[in-house]
Amino acid sequence: MMNETKKYLKLSGLEPLIITPDSNFINVGERTNVAGSRKFLRLIKEEKFDEALVIARHQVEGGAQIIDINMDDGLIDGKDSMVRFMNLIAAEPDIARVPIMIDSSKWEIIEAGLQVAQGKCVVNSISLKEGDAQFIHQAKLIKRYGAAVIIMAFDEIGQADTYDRRIEIAKRSYDILVNKVNFPSEDIIFDLNIFPVATGMDEHKLNAIDFIEATRWVRKNLPNVSVSGGVSNVSFSFRGNNVVREAMHSVFLYYAIKAGMNMGIVNPTMLEVYDEIPKDLLEYVEDVILNRREDATERLLNFAETVKGTAKEQKVDLSWREKTLQDRITHALVKGLDEFIIEDIEEARQQVAKPIEVIEGNLMIGMNVVGDLFGSGKMFLPQVVKSARVMKKAVAYLLPYIEAEKGEVSKANGKILLATVKGDVHDIGKNIVGVVLGCNNYDIVDLGVMVAPDKIIETAKSENVDVIGLSGLITPSLDEMAFLAKEMERLKFKVPLLIGGATTSKAHTAVKIDTQYSNAVVHVNDASRAVTVVGDLLNNRINQKYIGDIKADYVKVREGFLSRASKKEYLSLDEARKNKFKIDWNTSNIAAPSFIGTKTIEDFELNKLLAYIDWSPFFRSWELHGKYPAILTDKVVGKEATNLFKDAKELLQKVIDQKLLKAKAVFGIFPANSCIDDIEVYKDEDRNKVKTTIFTLRQQLKKKEGIPSIALSDFIAPKETNIKDYIGSFCVSTGFGTAELAAEFEKNHDDYNSIMIKALADRLAEAFAEYLHEKVRIKYWGYAQNEQLSNEELIKENYEGIRPAPGYPACPDHNEKTTIWQLLNVKEAIGVELTDSLAMWPAASVSGYYFANNQAKYFGLGKITQEQVKDFAIRKKMDFEVAKRWLSPNLAE
Repeated sequence: MMNETKKYLKLSGLEPLIITPDSNFINVGERTNVAGSRKFLRLIKEEKFDEALVIARHQVEGGAQIIDINMDDGLIDGKDSMVRFMNLIAAEPDIARVPIMIDSSKWEIIEAGLQVAQGKCVVNSISLKEGDAQFIHQAKLIKRYGAAVIIMAFDEIGQADTYDRRIEIAKRSYDILVNKVNFPSEDIIFDLNIFPVATGMDEHKLNAIDFIEATRWVRKNLPNVSVSGGVSNVSFSFRGNNVVREAMHSVFLYYAIKAGMNMGIVNPTMLEVYDEIPKDLLEYVEDVILNRREDATERLLNFAETVKGTAKEQKVDLSWREKTLQDRITHALVKGLDEFIIEDIEEARQQVAKPIEVIEGNLMIGMNVVGDLFGSGKMFLPQVVKSARVMKKAVAYLLPYIEAEKGEVSKANGKILLATVKGDVHDIGKNIVGVVLGCNNYDIVDLGVMVAPDKIIETAKSENVDVIGLSGLITPSLDEMAFLAKEMERLKFKVPLLIGGATTSKAHTAVKIDTQYSNAVVHVNDASRAVTVVGDLLNNRINQKYIGDIKADYVKVREGFLSRASKKEYLSLDEARKNKFKIDWNTSNIAAPSFIGTKTIEDFELNKLLAYIDWSPFFRSWELHGKYPAILTDKVVGKEATNLFKDAKELLQKVIDQKLLKAKAVFGIFPANSCIDDIEVYKDEDRNKVKTTIFTLRQQLKKKEGIPSIALSDFIAPKETNIKDYIGSFCVSTGFGTAELAAEFEKNHDDYNSIMIKALADRLAEAFAEYLHEKVRIKYWGYAQNEQLSNEELIKENYEGIRPAPGYPACPDHNEKTTIWQLLNVKEAIGVELTDSLAMWPAASVSGYYFANNQAKYFGLGKITQEQVKDFAIRKKMDFEVAKRWLSPNLAE
């Protein structure tokens, strides 16, 4: 084989994915495949595309770097479903950031997907099974669409099932693609067929080792290609024994990756860490995978039921203390170790003429290493925040010496103003961005939470900042950001504007905010990206081109969004109401609650909530993506996730032992009936006097025949049925004491624990909501008295009934919180307040409704028309423009 310059596979969603020899194994998420997920298939069949999107989002959050989309099922329109789903993904930046794998055995579906694909995707797959001509035709089209391609080891004879057949088909395919089609060699990915081992059949004994050796040959002899495969196939004969399957996957990958396999479909929860596989199990599994013994299968089968895991001891390594001074300081910063930093900084101070030189020299050298490691994905966010803690401790030690000499302050790369906008109280993400930028030598002016626009503008002027960063979690914050952008334009500001927070998106930024401000507006979806964005914005050499490129990109995003929106059809409000979700109330089982009215819980014991914590969102708040507990053994982030989890549990135990946080709750159950789209809540069982009215909104997007247009009121018995129904509401908080603890940590330059306590308080609040809902179902309402669910089942919402919350997809109107506050007398009962924008304070609080009907389900309202907003405003006796502003994210027109 002739020499060829090494080229690398480059894919992209909204973000690039470049696969180099230094890249970790690329994991392809398979749950958006109708053949791989029964739930996904059901949702697509029922046209519940919004719910199907959640699965895609979970795949990305779980660590998938590519998501495989397959719509091959006889009962669905595969072509239409592929196009619809990919268009929906394109409007979801947190999903669309990763590349797509268009997976189908039907060429028309593949081509339809290619026509709407965003970025550079992968086709899965084509092969030689129909001969050269068809193979060349499809390859040329894929090349024209600019995609990469997976080539199955398959020809006119059939699937390759031996080493020789695998390399024969791979060589023939490669030569055709490169020499006849002029297909980029780096865009070729071979799937060399992973088949089961340990089946008891002699012809299957070589299945794994033949794949591994064929992979080695392909990577050595076919320049620039990648090798992929479906890993779970190898353990198919051990279905039901996950311990053995996990070990088999890890052993197979260990040797396959060594041989050159660099991507594949593998469930991260079905992997054991290779080094942690018990030695006896490891021996039996390797005997099977590598075909080292004639009796390997029998030995593994006999041993399978006796497998148990073992834990490893950890020892503290202080050998780094013997290194040079700079190496010690750099090591302390990279590892986040502050135990020796003061003595090392003092030693450094003794060696320089001015103490400022320690910051500009020793500390910045170390922090540059931190920045490089973080930027290249070799360090993770929790580690960077720990690095910042060490840096701040060192600087705090040096400041008195600097001030005593009246020396110059170290010159920063730039000054950044950060603020959570008016009415919003959430700041974990903003604080993380501030820490990361601070680590990169930016001067941070943090105005905190609930910051009014005039204060942001006034401070930006007085501090002469280089960039303004705005954060927000609740939907009203989006309007605050747009208003501020408009004010900055009116006042002729020139500084770039960064937009971030859970409710923000690139699409919303492009449509609603970028149009208000002629200078740079950039949506930043994670802390690591903030450093690059700010650096490029403030780099004078590339500044104008960079800003111009952003503006042009946002024009394209805006036009695409508006184009898609204009093509959607909506029912009139009357039509949507006729298409309501129908429940047979004559047969529906409605349980009378054990009490009517409200109950208050003061100073609840936090240790009762530990079993109800959903830890996965905790890791996401630190930008470690994966599902708990699998994330703890993840090949990429497992080590850091484990360290973070250990720190979290230690602080949580301290909080519980010392009663540092206080948990409170108020909840109530009331007689209720629905009146079209409203729910009347009555004072008592006589139902003669209305206590309050809950106003709900109805889906209007036109769907296929038979798919209902849902409103929450559909889950409550209509008034005209004369059936007695009920509704509950609640507010829980575990945030009392959080702000004080965070401030104490910040005073001691400990951003790590300041962020940690807020993240833990949020998790406890969600756990409290879960706990209380369970008690309501089993005891206080008692409509599910025999329920026995695990925490995993609770997280999956496998319970009867729902607890939707104002401001979330089913009821996006935050104003409905005021109804809950009135109904439960929340502020007086437990002290939780609402801000001007209806955020809850303390921030670690959760509120919502309880619906008991066993047909009640979560849904997203989606877009609605101005007709419904007007009707909604009239029912609520609210000004139309006010209602329109609150519901603007859901407005279709």
